Amino acid sequence: MTKENNIRVAGIVPMNNGFVLMHRKHVVRNKDYQEYYTFPGGHLEEGETLQEGVIREIKEEFGIHVKVVKSLYELENDKLHMKEYFFLCKYVDGEFGTGDGEEFSGNPEYKDSGEYIPEIVERENIFDLVLLPLEIKEKFVQDLKEGKL
Repeated sequence: MTKENNIRVAGIVPMNNGFVLMHRKHVVRNKDYQEYYTFPGGHLEEGETLQEGVIREIKEEFGIHVKVVKSLYELENDKLHMKEYFFLCKYVDGEFGTGDGEEFSGNPEYKDSGEYIPEIVERENIFDLVLLPLEIKEKFVQDLKEGKL
């Protein structure tokens, strides 16, 4: 399928007193951050709704099924020239860590993208992480502090 390169979707998934995050290490192509965390997600594929895209991406990256609860944040990412949509999702079923997305395939296209390590990060440890994008981390942390998530 063709990817819609100007739209990215991501899920915020509470699980086991924490949140599902992708730990990225040894990232060559990111000059500012070679190690960081990010919410699971990716580019929308042609013909997908935002919700379908986030469900697919989380399944590919983590091997779990989720359902979208609600839209949380939107970001006009000028640096990457894209619009990003973040959704609160609920874990439904599946074995965490069994994702089989392209980033795990050994495809040379991902060589400079570094390692992709699925993790569940405990709620109290989120505050000290480099969690990208930083604008969304600020909103997310504020919502955590206010008990909204």
